[in-house]
Amino acid sequence: MTQLRTNEFIAPPECPVFEPSWEEFADPFAYINKIRPIAEKTGICKVRPPKGWQPPFACDVDSLHFTPRIQRLNELEAQTRVKLNFLDQIAKFWELQGCTLKIPHVERKILDLYQLNKLVNDEGGFDAVCRERRWSKIALKMGFAPGKAIGSHLRSHYERILYPYNLFQTGANLLKPTLTNDTKDTDYIPHDLPQRQSVQPLETCSVARRAKRMREGCMKTVTEEDCENRPNLRRRMGSYVAKPEPQAVKVLPVQVKQECMCCCVCLSQVDQYMCLVCGSGSEEDRLLLCDGCDDSYHTFCLIPPLHDVPKGDWRCPKCLAQECCKPQVAFGFEQAGRDYSLRTFGDMADSFKSDYFNMPVHMVPTELVEKEFWRLVSTIEEDVTVEYGADIASKEFGSGFPIRGGRFQVSPEDEDYLSSGWNLNNMPVMDSSVLTHITADICGMKLPWLYVGMCFSSFCWHIEDHWSYSINYLHWGEPKTWYGVPGYAAEKLEWVMRKLAPELFESQPDLLHQLVTIMNPNTLMNHGVPIYRTNQCSGEFVITFPRAYHSGFNQGFNFAEAVNFCTMDWMPMGRMCVDHYRQLNRYCVFSHDEMVCKMASKADTTMDVALASAVQRDMTVMLQEEDKLRDKVSKMGVQRSQQAEYDLLPDEERQCSKCRTTCYLSALTCPCSPGQLVCLHHAHDLCSCTSSELTLNYRFTMAELYPMMEAVTLRAESYTYWVSHVSDILEAKQDKKSGLEELRSLVVEAEVKRFPQSDLLRQLRTVTLDAEKCAVVAQQLLIGKRQTRYRSGGRKSQSQNLLTVEELRSFVRQLHNLPCSIRQAPLLKDLLTRVDDFQQSSEQLLSDEAPSPVALQGLLDLSLGLDVELPQLALLRERLEQARWLDGVKGASVRPHSLCLDTMRRLIDQGVGLAPHGSVERAMARLQELLTMSEHWEERALRLMEARPRHCVETLVEALQEVASIPAYLPNCLLLKDTVDQAKDWLQEAETLQLGGRIPVLDTLTDLVSRAKAIPVWLDPLARLDSLVFDVQAWKESAAKTFLMKNSAYSLLEVLCPRCEAGTGPQQSKFKRAKDAAQCSERNSARLDCLSDVERALSESKDSASAMATLAEVRQKEMESLLALRASNESKLLLAGDCGALRVCVCHKAPSGAMLQCDLCRDAFHRSCVLGSNQDPLPNQAWVCPQCQLSEKPPLDRVLPLLASLQRIRVRLPEGDALRFLIERTVRWQHRVQQASAEGVAVTTSNQRWASSSPTWAPSPTQETNSMSFYTAHQCIPLQGLSPELEELMVEGFLLQVTLPETQQLYRSLIKLDPRHHHHTDSPFPQHSAEQDQHQQNSQGGSPPHNQNGVFCPKKEAVNGKRTKRHMEEESSERKDKAKKPRKKKPKLNKERSQEAKGTSSLTATHSDLSLSDSDEDFTLCAAPWCREPEGKQVNWVQCDGSCQQWFHQVCVGVSAEQAEKEDYICISL
Repeated sequence: MTQLRTNEFIAPPECPVFEPSWEEFADPFAYINKIRPIAEKTGICKVRPPKGWQPPFACDVDSLHFTPRIQRLNELEAQTRVKLNFLDQIAKFWELQGCTLKIPHVERKILDLYQLNKLVNDEGGFDAVCRERRWSKIALKMGFAPGKAIGSHLRSHYERILYPYNLFQTGANLLKPTLTNDTKDTDYIPHDLPQRQSVQPLETCSVARRAKRMREGCMKTVTEEDCENRPNLRRRMGSYVAKPEPQAVKVLPVQVKQECMCCCVCLSQVDQYMCLVCGSGSEEDRLLLCDGCDDSYHTFCLIPPLHDVPKGDWRCPKCLAQECCKPQVAFGFEQAGRDYSLRTFGDMADSFKSDYFNMPVHMVPTELVEKEFWRLVSTIEEDVTVEYGADIASKEFGSGFPIRGGRFQVSPEDEDYLSSGWNLNNMPVMDSSVLTHITADICGMKLPWLYVGMCFSSFCWHIEDHWSYSINYLHWGEPKTWYGVPGYAAEKLEWVMRKLAPELFESQPDLLHQLVTIMNPNTLMNHGVPIYRTNQCSGEFVITFPRAYHSGFNQGFNFAEAVNFCTMDWMPMGRMCVDHYRQLNRYCVFSHDEMVCKMASKADTTMDVALASAVQRDMTVMLQEEDKLRDKVSKMGVQRSQQAEYDLLPDEERQCSKCRTTCYLSALTCPCSPGQLVCLHHAHDLCSCTSSELTLNYRFTMAELYPMMEAVTLRAESYTYWVSHVSDILEAKQDKKSGLEELRSLVVEAEVKRFPQSDLLRQLRTVTLDAEKCAVVAQQLLIGKRQTRYRSGGRKSQSQNLLTVEELRSFVRQLHNLPCSIRQAPLLKDLLTRVDDFQQSSEQLLSDEAPSPVALQGLLDLSLGLDVELPQLALLRERLEQARWLDGVKGASVRPHSLCLDTMRRLIDQGVGLAPHGSVERAMARLQELLTMSEHWEERALRLMEARPRHCVETLVEALQEVASIPAYLPNCLLLKDTVDQAKDWLQEAETLQLGGRIPVLDTLTDLVSRAKAIPVWLDPLARLDSLVFDVQAWKESAAKTFLMKNSAYSLLEVLCPRCEAGTGPQQSKFKRAKDAAQCSERNSARLDCLSDVERALSESKDSASAMATLAEVRQKEMESLLALRASNESKLLLAGDCGALRVCVCHKAPSGAMLQCDLCRDAFHRSCVLGSNQDPLPNQAWVCPQCQLSEKPPLDRVLPLLASLQRIRVRLPEGDALRFLIERTVRWQHRVQQASAEGVAVTTSNQRWASSSPTWAPSPTQETNSMSFYTAHQCIPLQGLSPELEELMVEGFLLQVTLPETQQLYRSLIKLDPRHHHHTDSPFPQHSAEQDQHQQNSQGGSPPHNQNGVFCPKKEAVNGKRTKRHMEEESSERKDKAKKPRKKKPKLNKERSQEAKGTSSLTATHSDLSLSDSDEDFTLCAAPWCREPEGKQVNWVQCDGSCQQWFHQVCVGVSAEQAEKEDYICISL
């Protein structure tokens, strides 16, 4: 069937949800009264208890059994039920005609016959619609699209199905009605609501089923037993099996045949069995007799004709109309046919929901269930049947809350729930509930009812009995969805439902009191009814307020409990409800008058004054009405009266027979109607007897009622007086105001006497609280406790809220308007005056273009005494910050040397946070421009200094010229300027160093290079100087490899320089030497006591001559100290009487066994302490101890190239000076040895001295001295008899760090002179064989030539002391070119030039004793003191490019031929 489908369900707005605190939750009635102004506007509200309030579930799950109600959802909705009733009537009509009703389809939808019939009737009926062609209009109203000829289809269906029924309704006689159906039409199965409600369902009835009410091809099959069991229908007209329908839909016109009225005239007994259609009585076996009126009809005369006599009852067409027009039976729920426990009901409920939604019950959204519920109740196409366990008496099965004396054992921690006001067993009977004065136990009102719900089970629209409050608690389970209407809209809801479903209210005027009808909230909202909803979850309360309609449904299996309660504010509403019930003839649950009288009888000091006041008002209305009614009855003539104890009678025995009101104060009875009575409102409705026969039955006389009211009044008078006094105070004038203390006393009185929480009391409390707050705020404002500003800017704390000026002004006015007087009011007026003065001064100062910071700060300081939120303070603070910022900018501008980038950024950041102002914007623009320019130049300066390759000085100078105009402190630019200055100074130093004509010192050169590397500027001389330093370092490494021993503890300078102190060996720690160096550095620079002094003196020397002088001084000290050390060690060994006390060797122990004596320091050493080192003694060679052995002592030909390479480098360094001094010292020593060899030695004297003084300290191996014995395992030169000159010569030879054959030859010569030697010779220089000389020469690495005795001589002919020039053979022109220096083109020296070079040589002075032959022209003289006199066919020479212009052998000065061709050579003498 097609119905007008509504849009998708739209949920109404949510009702208020309250979450009380524990303190508020303690008193339920006080809290409900508190939320009532808000909640009663929506009719319902939800209350969530505080967390932790979870009462135990006290109901026995296994013992609780109940029989639920059956609810068919689409029968609950009012409009849907109207449609179902209409369809049932249509189906009954055609069923009695022997036809089956099938609902046609239009546009693939089932046609809504009810809407079609209603629209046609509204348009004037079938004939009017056809005549005026309104079928298209009806199609549009039914929601069909225009232009598809739907109107003609609707007309066809109406004429075929509905038109015959309407004719029946009008009383027309249809003898040949017929119903043709389409094969696509859907069979309709009647609901038979009245019959179903009167017959208990079978035990096998489905508990919850969902089925299609109408299915195409469905037919109704009814058994014969079913027909006999139906009381309302005896026989059906036609067969119970549907006849085959024609293939095409054919609408036949209804045949109307007027029956002759004469047939109704009295006929004979035989004529009564005549067919009323054909008038014949033949074929009696085919003659049907109507079971309603006994009329007769042939089966073949009926339209359609019947083939057989139907079984059961049969009605003629006239009786058919009567049957269809019977009034409907009242609708109600039927009970299920089985009993459930909570467990079995829950299993059934969960199974139904999960099967219906095809998902687990806990996953179904509440919104989906809600929309599906309202869809199901609004459709007639689907039938869904559910069951609801409602109104289960808790008195019989037990409450879900624990109660005292119950079967449920409460744990000690849950005992508070027994007396909790929110326990629904306690709430109705609490002192604050009016129902506590009703002695009877009323189920549902004073005793809670239990509700066990399942999905879609619902409670229909209703209001509580006597319009009372109700409270519902959901113990557990799935939510319960509620809909509520405020009490003020109750009549609106009733009117809308009567308007939309008038058919239901015609049969049931009190339909809304039966809880059997619902209506879609969207429908009600569309008609202006305010509706609110909520989802009640487990553990939550839902409260409904007086006369608030509410309904809802369950989302699933749950368990709830509900009860009613009434507060004192309900009493007027309760009396109105009784009058309403009287108009509806509805019985009362209890007697309202009885309750009021019982409350009045207890009007003593224990009654709450608020309750007494409410009872007084209600009782006044009650007595006025009762007095009027009794007077009316008296005027009617009722004279008899008697007292009746109505409070002892049950309610059903004292109900008014007319309006069903429970009588209490009075009632009328009549002897003619025993057991019946009426209230005084219906005095005329008891019986037809005269008034004099009636008797007035009363509970109290009026004389007894008024004293009762007086007692109540007396109890309420105190409250009335209090109300009057409070009203006078609140309305007092300015000159008659009371003090704050009097208001406080009135509040205390209300609390002590338990006055009601009325609006007046709330107003008094509000006024008192406001006055107290005003007094506190006024006191704080006056004493300055709320002062929160700082001196720096008058800022206030964010945690404080100060009064604004307007608030202060309003506050002063509020003090003036308060109904009481406050002593701080005059002082606040003075504060307001001072605030006004401050505002005036602020406006004047803020109007200045550039106010002074001092004036602004002074005004802000003045505001500290005004504890008020002043609007000018923000502007004053802004202007103060602006003024201070501008002063800071100005101060920074006048000091550009301190105006750095951070300062500019800080000022800009501060300026950004300032309020906009013209002066600030201009200053900000200047600062920003300066900052941008400064940052640009800072970055550019940094890039210039970090550039690779580096920029030249000229580029940086040009950049600095541009930076000079920026008035700011720019570190990078200043650093760039310093860099340029350093570069200029360095270039000047480098130029001075190059043009000075002096050879630079290494330290100066190193410092210059290191400083140049730190300068980020391109310096042209740096590369050359750096290369020069690198060459020097390479030379030092080469020299160190040449001289230093492996893992030597000495530095190169220590080895090359003469020793400042004799006897300093390697055992001296580096720390000690460093300490000595530090001490020496503190001494006078003229002293040369340590190596650091010597090094400093060499570094500070101006030229080589001064360096040589310094080293000569050190040499002198070395010789003196070493000679003294030798004498000391020698004497120590010779004079030691006790060898055990003697300390020798590196171990500082006594001598013992074989000892070694150093030929240099003359100290003794244990062989075990020195053996295994490179100092092991060799036969016929001098032995030097490890302390005296400083270096490797390379041969002279390895040392000379070092000096030559250093000369090419052209850098002075201490090691170079020391090396030059060493070579010169070596040459001089060689010269002295030559002189000694040439002049000879007094051998005889020496031999005598040696012979006369043999050593006595070295005993033989068998000699013992003080039980200690030692001997020398190496023979040394004895000092006794040795001349000082010869000893000094020998010592200096040992000191030279160069290996010379002269040293060994001298040692051998002197050792042979020792008398202890087994070989004696007369000469100190014994001769050696040629092989020995050649071996010595080869072992020394090519040393200069020696004579036959092994003594150094510069020429083979030097024995007689004369030195001649070497002959230079003539060479070819090719060899001449090689001998020359190519750049200077120097030819080979001739005799004259050789003699001239000889005369000008400065070093020949050391050899002046050796005369040269002037006549030898084939020889020339090398100017090198250490000339090696090379021989061969070709000897290469080189000339000094300095001022001396002397000639040298290339091999003597370490210069190769290639170097001589390409480089300048300057001798070391320069």
